[in-house]
Amino acid sequence: MNLTPKEIVEYLDKYVISQKNAKKTIALALRTRYRRMQLDETMRAEIMPKNILMIGSTGVGKTEISRRLAKMMKVPFIKVEASKYTEVGFVGRDVESMIRDLVVNSISIVKTEQEELNLSKIDNYVLNKIVEKLLPPLPNAASESKKDDYQRLLEAMEKRVESGEMDERIIELEFDKIHVEFNDTNLPPEMAKVQESFSKVFAQINKEDNKKEVRVKDAKILLRQEASVKLLDINSINAEALRRAENGGIIFLDEIDKIALSEKSQGRNDPSKEGVQRDLLPIVEGSSVSTKYGTINTDHILFIAAGAFHVSKPSDLIPELQGRFPLRVELESLTEETLYQILTQTQNSLLKQYTALLGVEGVTLRFEDEAIRAIAKLSHRANELTEDIGARRLHTVLEKVLEEISYDADEHNGEEVVITAKLVHEKLDEIVEDNDLSRYIL
Repeated sequence: MNLTPKEIVEYLDKYVISQKNAKKTIALALRTRYRRMQLDETMRAEIMPKNILMIGSTGVGKTEISRRLAKMMKVPFIKVEASKYTEVGFVGRDVESMIRDLVVNSISIVKTEQEELNLSKIDNYVLNKIVEKLLPPLPNAASESKKDDYQRLLEAMEKRVESGEMDERIIELEFDKIHVEFNDTNLPPEMAKVQESFSKVFAQINKEDNKKEVRVKDAKILLRQEASVKLLDINSINAEALRRAENGGIIFLDEIDKIALSEKSQGRNDPSKEGVQRDLLPIVEGSSVSTKYGTINTDHILFIAAGAFHVSKPSDLIPELQGRFPLRVELESLTEETLYQILTQTQNSLLKQYTALLGVEGVTLRFEDEAIRAIAKLSHRANELTEDIGARRLHTVLEKVLEEISYDADEHNGEEVVITAKLVHEKLDEIVEDNDLSRYIL
């Protein structure tokens, strides 16, 4: 997490082209969080996160920036759509469930880390269980010579299991009743606990035989799950996950413009609009939310809200909610040159993805530079003539260009297929210039 703002922006540049202002604002917000954690307890409690409102059309990189950041920082992160929530009292998701989702995500991160730290213990547990079934232990009364022979056999068997030589052998395993986690975060914590209590009772009542015959290869996977449950301290994992969610959690609140109400708008009692804003307000301002893992305080969770704001505008949000998003950044629409850079300069660009996918069929795909520029130009033109869906237009355009090549890939095994500007224009010119065709095909 100890990255300077410049290092954060440099990382984002590999995946998101342009949008310098947005990257800079978010990099500063994250660096401020790191600085806060270095302060003493009293001062740390006083510093609140600077929530961010990102304004820009669909497909310009709002979600991608946030998603890449969370992956890089390895912090609890969830993306939610504001339009999925309803006011308390209506049927639908309640806004507190987003905090419970964040805690579940945090637990998953911490649990994975603990499994990696205890990898050797888990491996030993799995190995011992399998070897025990393949080579049953000697009785206590066995002679010393037999014990020495057994030890040699045991070491040899361990090597054979580790090498995969015994993978197809069938063994009988007895599995413990694995406790099923209920992670319906829309349920109140009390209801979730009752539901889990019932599951435990039914598990005890159900006396079915837990013995199963499985291949050694499959047993290695199944026993890892059992080892995790037995070897990891679940209580300390939950406590650490709650702490991380409180101090480092990020919630990306997409489509916030869908819950804004303009003055001209009718139906101010719509349960998915103003009521949701009022329910959202205490969570963004800072409050305590009960989860089945414990209570979490939302004071220091970073909220990044995003919306296109085509119909409404940020000032249509209730004033109290506007005040909780002090950092505003407007993302630029994508130009023809930006689309070209997205295709050629990003870490895992669409061109690299399609080349790799067709490589599976033995087809070597090569794009001429003029063809890439033609794809960028026609994608930009389609965005101008119809709805502007940003970089997402590249998906549909490329799919149309490569449709026949992909379909007949088996006939081109071992060949190099070159995508030329002429081919791109043949496939797309007529569609792009015909408004009706563009709307339905691109």
